[in-house]
Amino acid sequence: MSSRKIIITQDLDQVLIDLVNENAPGCELIIGKDREIWGDHVKDAEIIAGWKGKIAKDLLSGNGFSSDTKLRWVQSWTAGINSLPLKELKESGILLTTANGVHSFPISETIFAFMLGLTRKIPAYIRNQQSKTWNHSGLKHEIHGKTIGIFGVGSIGKETAKLSKAFGMKVLGFRRSGKPEEYVDQMYTLQEMNEVLPECDYVVVTLPLTPETHQLFGAKQFTLMKPSAFFINIGRGDIAVESELVEALQSKTIAGAGLDVFEQEPLSENSPLWDLDNVIITPHTSGSTEYYDKRVIEDIFIPNLRSYLKGETLPINLVDYDKGY
Repeated sequence: MSSRKIIITQDLDQVLIDLVNENAPGCELIIGKDREIWGDHVKDAEIIAGWKGKIAKDLLSGNGFSSDTKLRWVQSWTAGINSLPLKELKESGILLTTANGVHSFPISETIFAFMLGLTRKIPAYIRNQQSKTWNHSGLKHEIHGKTIGIFGVGSIGKETAKLSKAFGMKVLGFRRSGKPEEYVDQMYTLQEMNEVLPECDYVVVTLPLTPETHQLFGAKQFTLMKPSAFFINIGRGDIAVESELVEALQSKTIAGAGLDVFEQEPLSENSPLWDLDNVIITPHTSGSTEYYDKRVIEDIFIPNLRSYLKGETLPINLVDYDKGY
């Protein structure tokens, strides 16, 4: 009888490889980023951790997955899943889990880097340093005591709310359920956002991209924000209408933005965002961390693998295809 195959399309440290081996008795492991390592095994794999576009070409036809596919579970190596073949995965009854939770520390740090950098005019001072210019640059604002609106109070939003309290901020949260959360002073649903936006000094987007959140922020929402407010997006670029965000930034309808995600990535060289002095741009790297693989394996994949091999429900980050996350 052939062994059950698990593919992990990442280059893991030996300590993590050993850990997976210990928790996968009777399974054959194929581990490595190079397609030459796992390419010949894709059609026989029961579990794939780290979905690649080339895998879709191997397993999908015009009719989706074949009826005799051995694939039963996909562990995404990212939190976002909108690039995966969700419709086909759902139709074939294939389980999908995400890397939600891995990013809460690095992304919350990036959010505060954006907020502090924009508030304390760090980009302006870097430009001054490069030109050897001694200039005050109109610095006057601070974060302490201000109001932050966090759109999406998952693991990243929760950590951001916790850090906000260290700055004495008022924290307003937005989530689908409206359920209260520690460190959040008041929780709202997305349907209430337009009434609350005028209160926010910082608007932070950590939402996944779904039909409900697609182009959630446009000209109307930016007009409702304070002229002194900053917009931070580390969720997905399509959650904001980028052309209308550019207009709001150019016209100073809002004070500035910290952006890690964009409608098209890489961001085009012709995008006006590059030239705006009230914008900080990072290349979709807010979740990058030296502990990424360790957290995916130890905190998500291994607990789920133990349950999977026992025939139990996967306990961590199991996607509800109908909700889109």
